[in-house]
Amino acid sequence: MTTTATPTARASQRARSSGGGAAVGRLIDGAIALFERIPNTLVAFIARFSIAATFWNSGQTKVQGLVVNLVSGEFQLGWPSLSDSALALFQDEYKLPFIPPELAAPMAATAEHVLPLLILIGLGTRFSALALLGMTLVIQIFVYPGAYATHGTWAAVLLYLMSRGPGMWSVDHWLATRHASGR
Repeated sequence: MTTTATPTARASQRARSSGGGAAVGRLIDGAIALFERIPNTLVAFIARFSIAATFWNSGQTKVQGLVVNLVSGEFQLGWPSLSDSALALFQDEYKLPFIPPELAAPMAATAEHVLPLLILIGLGTRFSALALLGMTLVIQIFVYPGAYATHGTWAAVLLYLMSRGPGMWSVDHWLATRHASGR
């Protein structure tokens, strides 16, 4: 049976065989081993918090009467309503081809509040990430096609959450362990 070395293993082997050798190879191997010990739960939590904050903050620009910013500590509790500027934004700048602005603006404002909250607490994480990925693709294709670097970063985080899940610090994990122990 033949095995194929990973790119990292090949780099480590090259470092060992290139004269400076064994010490550099051991250093690289040690660093890689340390990186591999970073817990998925920590990465998933940071990914969840970061992407949730990105979409939540965008949603906050579309409503009035409710301000919740965990980072700055700004809170103004009230009943949220769609801001006039949000509707104008969808009428003048976003101009989605298939959805009228009167429908698109409240849908986006709702999605940018509900889905990040679900991702933050880790409930229905994979499906919420899928919905935000769809939203990201719409933004990339129809609204800001030149912002692929930003949208690619969002997509990478959302794809990570879809493929790996929210980690152990989540309602999804708690529900899964309850369900498994109830069998």
